[in-house]
Amino acid sequence: MLSFASDYTEGAHPRVLRRLVETNMEQLPGYGADCYCLSAIEKIRTACQCPEAEVYLLTGGTQTNAIVIDTMLDSCEGVVCAATGHVNVHEAGAIEHSGHKVLPLPEHQGKMDAEELRNYLVNFYQDENHEHMVFPGMVYISHPTEYGTLYSQEELTALSAVCRHYHIPLYMDGARLGYGLAGSQTDLTLPDIARICDVFYIGGTKVGALCGEAVVFPRHNAPAHFITKIKQRGALLAKGRLLGVQFDALFTDNLYIEISRNAIEMAERMKEGLRERHYSFHLESPTNQQFIILNNRQMEQLKERVDFSFWEKKDADHTVVRFATSWATTEEQVNQLMEALDATAV
Repeated sequence: MLSFASDYTEGAHPRVLRRLVETNMEQLPGYGADCYCLSAIEKIRTACQCPEAEVYLLTGGTQTNAIVIDTMLDSCEGVVCAATGHVNVHEAGAIEHSGHKVLPLPEHQGKMDAEELRNYLVNFYQDENHEHMVFPGMVYISHPTEYGTLYSQEELTALSAVCRHYHIPLYMDGARLGYGLAGSQTDLTLPDIARICDVFYIGGTKVGALCGEAVVFPRHNAPAHFITKIKQRGALLAKGRLLGVQFDALFTDNLYIEISRNAIEMAERMKEGLRERHYSFHLESPTNQQFIILNNRQMEQLKERVDFSFWEKKDADHTVVRFATSWATTEEQVNQLMEALDATAV
């Protein structure tokens, strides 16, 4: 079965897997105190141009979002996000399960608008009853967004300015950060993100690792006793080496960006083929997630050949579907997708 369902259907990049095998029999201390975790942290600090950053390695995106949000918010605070934000739509209520309300704002192709955020915060504090309400204690964004779109440096700076005026942190979910950084249409670098955001994570699960996300607090601003709080939530790996070895490999010789570029190149080839066949795009995505509109009959036929993601109903007869490339996608696979589309075209 040909799969374009997501960007984590493969295992690990061969160089990452090789390092896991090469270091397998080494006897190392646990809980992230091993030499590979420490090396990975230093390499991430260097890549961020942020030597004072605190870096923590966790296993998955939902776990990371839940822990960062829960530990940075007071019990009466919630997290503001775009309505399409992952924490609002596809995390099974993980944030609410930790006791914090998700506070959605309108989205614009997956992005949050700084002026709308400012108006929301102004109106909240002008409400004479706001002491009886859930306080907006953090702003959550994802980059790339759930629609594969990217924030510009100007947009991110504007969001940060609003957050700093109201003394709330700006948190970036970077599950697909590599694909954002590798895109030709971005003006954001990893040092820019470290300078502008208060906390973010560098996704590994979707970008060449078996599992793992690297949380970065760029200004020595992690919550007090953060390691202890990670362990309280059952998320501190005894064999922290599993994450350290992987991120150490990903941040050696620019591997993280190199393999991310492959996903972008394959997505561009896919877009060319789709345009040649006159498919309609739901929106313009500059990264590895592409959203096209299929009539329902073709969609059902294509399911027999290709694994892809349902996204939303366009109308009674048409559906928006997502094709996602990854660090491992090949040109041959893209060609096979085009052949499958040709065979099911109606």
